[in-house]
Amino acid sequence: MRSTLYRLFIAIFCLTITSCSTLRRSSQPIAQQGKEAKREFRGAWIQTAFQGEYKSMTPAQMRKDFIRKLNTLQACGINAIIFQVRPEADAFYQSDIEPWSRFFTGEQGRAPEGNFDPMAFLIEECHKRNMEFHAWLNPYRASTAGNTRFAASHIYHRHPEWFVTYNKQILFDPGLPECRQFICRVVKDIVSRYDVDAIHMDDYFYPYPAGGAPFPDERSFRKYGVPKGYTEATKGNWRRQNVNTLISELRRTILLTKPWVRFGISPFGIYRNKKSTPDGSGSNTNGLQNYDDLYADVLHWVKQGWIDYNIPQIYWEIGHSAADYITLIKWWDKNANGGHLYIGQDVDRTMKADQLTRKMRYERALPHVLGNCFWPANEILWNNKGVADSLKQHYHRYPALIPAYTHQHDRAPEKVKGLKTEWTADGFLLHWKAKQSPTNPELANYFVVYRFRMDEPIDLSNPAKIVSITRNTWYSLPYDHGQVKYRYVVTAVDRFHNESQGKAKKVKL
Repeated sequence: MRSTLYRLFIAIFCLTITSCSTLRRSSQPIAQQGKEAKREFRGAWIQTAFQGEYKSMTPAQMRKDFIRKLNTLQACGINAIIFQVRPEADAFYQSDIEPWSRFFTGEQGRAPEGNFDPMAFLIEECHKRNMEFHAWLNPYRASTAGNTRFAASHIYHRHPEWFVTYNKQILFDPGLPECRQFICRVVKDIVSRYDVDAIHMDDYFYPYPAGGAPFPDERSFRKYGVPKGYTEATKGNWRRQNVNTLISELRRTILLTKPWVRFGISPFGIYRNKKSTPDGSGSNTNGLQNYDDLYADVLHWVKQGWIDYNIPQIYWEIGHSAADYITLIKWWDKNANGGHLYIGQDVDRTMKADQLTRKMRYERALPHVLGNCFWPANEILWNNKGVADSLKQHYHRYPALIPAYTHQHDRAPEKVKGLKTEWTADGFLLHWKAKQSPTNPELANYFVVYRFRMDEPIDLSNPAKIVSITRNTWYSLPYDHGQVKYRYVVTAVDRFHNESQGKAKKVKL
């Protein structure tokens, strides 16, 4: 039986897709300022394209490596993994639509031993650790350097007319409706079959300009652009509309499949340079632009409510001559438009410039920045210049809940019930009951356990009091001769990260 929420979303979407923007504006998120914010998105990107490490591993070795990575990232406070599952119109998961990735098995289309499914494994392991899993797809790219040997099952063989070659890359032509339909089909397949928390796309829409070479979309422009009144002078508007249409159709696809699954974008860090905007609304920067060069109108997507979060890749240093970090972070904060805004951080450049402290303090002081995502995860795993140590000991020393997506759903789940302690074969446990269902995102998805001394007020906004964030309905108590009394409080949190009221229990440990 479909939930009330599902029916509501369908009704809303059928009336008008722009109502999503109304929902968004009605409950604009505001960052919790200061070092001890209880809610903060703390993501990390795990890349698969160009990584040679996976194709040399057996499934057993890969499982062991993934567990090592997740354990380390969890210890560093990361609460969301963004994993690249589709680098070249291929798959790091079981798919009847696209072939296995060459970055996974060494040859596109070659199945792994035992048909091991990395995405299914990672989703299960992430959720065990109460980390989100975001499936990262590159929408248009089919070959990174034009030398990919396509498997017999690759869509390129069935529809070569859908593709163009630019700067040695083979790409879907964004101007063709058939390409958009195929990409939506891939996304629907992932969302319907896997328990992903979000679909994620990065900065690769129309390709980065290469030496002034024109993008070869004349055929699709004559067929679809010219009849609609576009000219060579307004071709940029047509290209932007093509990407806008893809984003809105992807949004619709996700809503109609699983409305609790989010859609996020991590665009290039500059929307527009100030000198390029007639009204001077762009940032005081001098670099490549989303709007003019990649035809990605990110602010429009945010305003329309087509994306649930925005992670601009602000990879430059504080003081950079062309793209200063502070200038850009302030610009994006000013233009958050009520959406979830996180900051994409380049770990290597940040650590080499010795700017982690300044960046973390500055973004946490801005009212609309709700977290960070670190590129790439490997730099944390390698502990580049002590970044993992700094996250564990300082910036992520307390756990954080992901900010609630109240524009999707803004009602907290029911409180937990039956909170009690019990001696078991596994030790002294605190356990509880809660309504749960994998198909109803409004019910409890995970639980937060707080501990307070008897002389302390119960303050659920203080992350220092969180002792566990778990998907279990029990918590192992640290019993020590039963001499000291504490108050434990347990809350339930739904798939949208809305938190219930707490249920308290006095415990002598």
